[in-house]
Amino acid sequence: MKFENIKFDEGLKKEWIITNGIGGFASSSIIGANTRRYHGLLVAPLTPPARRFLILSKVDESIELDDKKYDLYTNICKNYISEGYKHLVSFEKEYIPIYTYQVEDVIIKKYICMEYGKNTVTLFYQIYNKNHKAKLTLTPIINFRDFHADSYNHNFEIKQEENNRKLKVIVDEESSFPIYMNVSEGKYIKHDNDSFKNMFYIEEEKRGFRAEENHAIIGRYEIDIEENETKEITFVASLEENIEQVEAKKIINKEIVRIGELVYNSELNENTKNKNEEQQKEEIELIRNYIIASDNFVVYRPSFGLHTIIAGYPWFLDWGRDTLISFEGLLLKTKRYEIAKEVLQTMIRDVKFGLVPNGYSGYDNRPLYNSVDSSLLLFEQIIKYIEYTKDEKFIKDNFYELLKTIIESYEKGIDIDNNNIYLDEDNLIYSGTEQTQNTWMDAKIGNYVVTPRNGKAVEINSMWYNALKIMEELTIKFDNKNNSLKYKRMADKCQQTFLEKFYNKKRKCLYDVIGDSKIRPNQLFSISLTYPILNPKSDIAQEMFETVTKKLLNNYGLKTLAKGEENYVEVYEGDSFRRDMSYHQGITWPWLLGLYYNGLKNMLKVETNKTKRQAIQKKYDTFVENVKTIFIKEFKEGKTVGGLSELYDSKKPFESKGTVNQAWSIAEVFRIILENK
Repeated sequence: MKFENIKFDEGLKKEWIITNGIGGFASSSIIGANTRRYHGLLVAPLTPPARRFLILSKVDESIELDDKKYDLYTNICKNYISEGYKHLVSFEKEYIPIYTYQVEDVIIKKYICMEYGKNTVTLFYQIYNKNHKAKLTLTPIINFRDFHADSYNHNFEIKQEENNRKLKVIVDEESSFPIYMNVSEGKYIKHDNDSFKNMFYIEEEKRGFRAEENHAIIGRYEIDIEENETKEITFVASLEENIEQVEAKKIINKEIVRIGELVYNSELNENTKNKNEEQQKEEIELIRNYIIASDNFVVYRPSFGLHTIIAGYPWFLDWGRDTLISFEGLLLKTKRYEIAKEVLQTMIRDVKFGLVPNGYSGYDNRPLYNSVDSSLLLFEQIIKYIEYTKDEKFIKDNFYELLKTIIESYEKGIDIDNNNIYLDEDNLIYSGTEQTQNTWMDAKIGNYVVTPRNGKAVEINSMWYNALKIMEELTIKFDNKNNSLKYKRMADKCQQTFLEKFYNKKRKCLYDVIGDSKIRPNQLFSISLTYPILNPKSDIAQEMFETVTKKLLNNYGLKTLAKGEENYVEVYEGDSFRRDMSYHQGITWPWLLGLYYNGLKNMLKVETNKTKRQAIQKKYDTFVENVKTIFIKEFKEGKTVGGLSELYDSKKPFESKGTVNQAWSIAEVFRIILENK
């Protein structure tokens, strides 16, 4: 993915991100100007993957040719923009971001790579000099703040020690983590009481947040370059002390090899062998880019000794619901089965009263239980794990007894954290209160619930039925058929009541929550799971699917609310209040395409009438082709280079919004693409 002749406005709108496998990342715009408070070359988790701090905002480069100085950096202040982007020839990213600058006849290339598993970033410079006396200057711009915060109007207290170009820097006395920096050659010149004042973040202003902050400038490195010399320089910034031997070129090569092994082990390239050369090239590139994108979300939690999945960058941590929805697309499709085992074990590590945590506090690692669906989604991914791996023993030894406990807990009732979950007398699951949001539509402003869904929600009862049927299947496998009959009876009763109470004949759909006739996409769960609670070929299922198609489906996903409903919003913009008010009130989410796709697959699976099957197949083919066309282009040319956003506006031009790179967007979109290569 390469961009040339980049215009300033275009360059500000496109971002990149790379990660280090423990929750840290580097990110910026493709012209090198930071447009978010989350942008930086080293955003490091102090207790991985949590407590992420901005350490290195950027490195500003200048080159001096025959005593004339040229700035290569681009920074934005409200009353000033530095214009280094005018020297930018190209930006490209596949494995890592690469900036190429040209000043007169001198070429400067900058490669940015994080060391996997460490809070370390390396910058590798290649300078191709001609007949000039030249000098490269590198000016690190640093900070030490929570990545959700800002250092507006802050005066930094800096302590630094230099030892042969290696720096040890303490930013403010309360910091217990020194920052280490080093450069492979040149000299260091210390600055006293220097800072970058009022860096301006365009994206934060759009989001209604304070958009200016200060950074510390501790000094600069100067590297002389001889006439006609090709020079290679490594710059390192880290929270690790021993960085003297770090070589950027080796780190880059190691990362390329690591990704190559993931691609090889996925065996996804096996299916390309029968294609022509051009098709092979395109598919291999697509698979490699998918592996790189999916790997961004797979991180290690040292405190657990296990891997987990980050929900989205830049601001989310690992969430139970998001992890389980992303699980198949990120881990099973790529054959990362050992990691998949660890992620499942992470999900059950802190189960309490039958609830899988929906996440962990970013500050004290406390499990959070505000989710009725995470535990139920666990059943679906366990049966998917067996389907892909055939590893029944792992599930029997580690999960079977717990799954029985989860069913019993839902049956008896769970009131931890006001979840108010219980199996009602009509055999349906009730959850939530007027003040408790525990489904995925969980926006809440203070005590105001934006999308109240307490009661008997359509997707929760679809998941409950699915969980009971999976328990029936597992009990036959791991115990005996007689003991499975309990789950069969419970499932049958649930299904019967569901058919009686959820069908909204007037609107030709299912109630979102019993008594709530708003048209939302959650009803797709009724036909999209391993065991659909609705027969996909039934008239009710067909009616519901057509209503969802007409009212909610667009090119970028499914809308969270049908146009014309009360409080419908189709543009996600403004301050946090306005954004929360629209989050699940009509905005489009790409991950919901996975539900729609599963529904089509299940309809094809059960339909025996030739004419009807042909009609479904036509819808399927059209849908899949649209997903391929839209999202392969979006992946390469959209807002996030090599990534997919969390959500989209629901009207043209369908601008991407929310997190710049979202796990379940990547997982579900690429699951569809890969199954239909």
